[in-house]
Amino acid sequence: MTDSTIHLIQTRLAESSSVNDAMRRDDGFTSTLSAVAAAVIDAYRTGNKLLLFGNGGSAADAQHIAAELVGRFYQDRRPLAAVALNANSSSMSAVANDYSFSDVFEREVMALGNAGDVAIGLTTSGESENVLRGLDCAKAQGLVTVAFTGASGGRLREGVDYCLRVPSEDTARIQEGHITAGHILCELVEKALFGNED
Repeated sequence: MTDSTIHLIQTRLAESSSVNDAMRRDDGFTSTLSAVAAAVIDAYRTGNKLLLFGNGGSAADAQHIAAELVGRFYQDRRPLAAVALNANSSSMSAVANDYSFSDVFEREVMALGNAGDVAIGLTTSGESENVLRGLDCAKAQGLVTVAFTGASGGRLREGVDYCLRVPSEDTARIQEGHITAGHILCELVEKALFGNED
């Protein structure tokens, strides 16, 4: 390893730690995450579900969070209904081919979303057109709408019920913040619904 390699590793770790610390100190961030958790908990208590979606790394984060809820996070408990819409490659590619890529999440939300569900769209910029349209459709259908974004929130900032803004403009750091928030969300949901059961 060269000195420059070690320096890069240490720099990126320091940057990641700095963003996590900024999230911890940001009352707006923590109160929004708490409100999102309450909305998801309420949805589960009333027999509803969670829909998640994003592009690229955000698609992977959507699948990751859904997997923690359907499977388990810390506790061995009943599965919770969470669907990552971007995981259905046949539906996505059919809609993208027959309509447009901007329509992919809107069409899936139309098909699967019910009033009382929660929809979480992940986009580091807050500007991904298909995520915007998916969340607009969710709001029109009576879902609680949540955006996970970067610091600015983009166009989604004012268009959703809750906008969780990671205080960074760096895509990699924002995505790290999103999965940290997703893990905390899963833990809060488990604790509220299942207590401390193993």
